[in-house]
Amino acid sequence: MSSVSVRRAVCAGAVGALVVAALGSGVASADGSDPNDGLEIQAPYEQAVVAAPEGGGTAPYRSMALGLQHYNSDYTVTDGRLTVDVSGLTGVAEVQWPADCVPDDAGTVAVCDTGDVPVRYTPQVQLKLRAAPGAAVGAQGTVEYSATATGGPDGTLSVPEYSTETFVTVGSGPDLGVSAPQDVSGVAPGTDLTVPFDITNTGNEVAHGFSVKLWATYGLDVATRYPECTYSGPDDTGSQYPSMTYVTCSFDTEVAPGATVQLPAPLRLAVTRHALNERFDYEVEPAGDVTDLDTSDNGRSWHITADNTADFAVHGTEVSGAAGDTVAAGFRFVNRGPAWVADVASGDPVPAIDYYLPPGTTATSVPRTCRTAAPAAGDPSVPHYVCTLPTWTSPDLKVDFPFRLRVDQVVPDATGRVTVRPYDGSPAFAFDPRVRNNSAKVVVNPSA
Repeated sequence: MSSVSVRRAVCAGAVGALVVAALGSGVASADGSDPNDGLEIQAPYEQAVVAAPEGGGTAPYRSMALGLQHYNSDYTVTDGRLTVDVSGLTGVAEVQWPADCVPDDAGTVAVCDTGDVPVRYTPQVQLKLRAAPGAAVGAQGTVEYSATATGGPDGTLSVPEYSTETFVTVGSGPDLGVSAPQDVSGVAPGTDLTVPFDITNTGNEVAHGFSVKLWATYGLDVATRYPECTYSGPDDTGSQYPSMTYVTCSFDTEVAPGATVQLPAPLRLAVTRHALNERFDYEVEPAGDVTDLDTSDNGRSWHITADNTADFAVHGTEVSGAAGDTVAAGFRFVNRGPAWVADVASGDPVPAIDYYLPPGTTATSVPRTCRTAAPAAGDPSVPHYVCTLPTWTSPDLKVDFPFRLRVDQVVPDATGRVTVRPYDGSPAFAFDPRVRNNSAKVVVNPSA
């Protein structure tokens, strides 16, 4: 199996995953493991190089990050070999091979050793490219890739030739970028953090001002307020991003080629009492209608994990009914906080709730966020539903699941059970300090 990576990271797309709830769709075996794996080449879809100076001289080299990853952590994948073919750059760009790549005699095809292949991508190969002498602005060429590695369900994973490529274009203009931050964890609620926000122009033209966009998830507050910015919070009516703070700014600071500038004052975030797994996304662009030469480093995501808890609980009910009656026999989910909870990486729900019906009953009305699932282990006669919650679970959230059940047969103390568990299949919620209230009973016709 193989797949081509998404080459341009767009902060708003990742943030949007928190706005729209998503359900998983993987195919797993009976024991919960996934029998599939795939090797992916991580390479930019587009790469810009700066034209050589007019009147002579050579263009500066620009780095291009490459690598491999696979997607199934059940397998260990090693001996990654990434083949890079730059023959399509003739007359457009020149390449400088790193030490972990072995080129052929012509210097146009190299096999690069990426070593062990991770599940979460990190760059493994750093190529350097520069415009060829005499290459005009607008000239374009291609880099093509293939790859192999050892591991996976069949012992070997591969990506065939010509399935992944990078379009390299000779350009001229500003190229603004921000450096990648180091994620932090164990942060105490109430802490203030300073965002590492240096802006560098690696292009060959001045950026006459720049715009900035910021997204802070619900447990973070943007403490620094600039007059050049507009702010909308998660509690604002009609907010574009209802689970976060969204900020847009316009600064008139000029950024010369090779220069690094900062914002007018350090950008500080407040870690609130509701913080848990947080994410701060930021993005910079040249002002006006100017196109940035390379957008791959314009936006960054900073993951911040707070030392906090969220107490998930479910509450059942007791009802009575004669044979043939339909009774309200639902349950309630509560997040007692103090933290909100969201999967800020995937946008998937965090909790799932299993509801096994009481004996002798049939569901006649099911909440729209619930679906039928596999019967109870060891007793296929017990109907089972799985319910999900919104993508984010705010503090003090209370959600009722109003099941209606038909009493087919009167069974004294007919007891169903409700359990909240991690949606992603993890054994427990690491943030939940009380597990006893993660389960409850729904009883039909309790004994007096």
